[in-house]
Amino acid sequence: MVVGVLRLTLRIDAAHSLKEKRMVVRSVVERVRARFNAAAAEVDDHDTWNLATIGVACLSNEGAHAEAQLQAIVSAISSWRLDAELVEVETEVITV
Repeated sequence: MVVGVLRLTLRIDAAHSLKEKRMVVRSVVERVRARFNAAAAEVDDHDTWNLATIGVACLSNEGAHAEAQLQAIVSAISSWRLDAELVEVETEVITV
């Protein structure tokens, strides 16, 4: 079994409150869960209104498939019209 882990940092310049930030984060998390059947959640920067760190995890039988899935998620988020900029991406594939 292979676990793919993705950590994304978004800068949300349009957000001027935690409520506005949560709207963007909720949109990203729900879209990733629905489109890619992957686990997603905000994992850091909870009290910072203009930054969001989102963690995504997916399971696979092969490392190449997990890596491709993570890259597809990054590409999709980059192409979505969000009020946010993708500033950092970290990926890791772990064989269990």
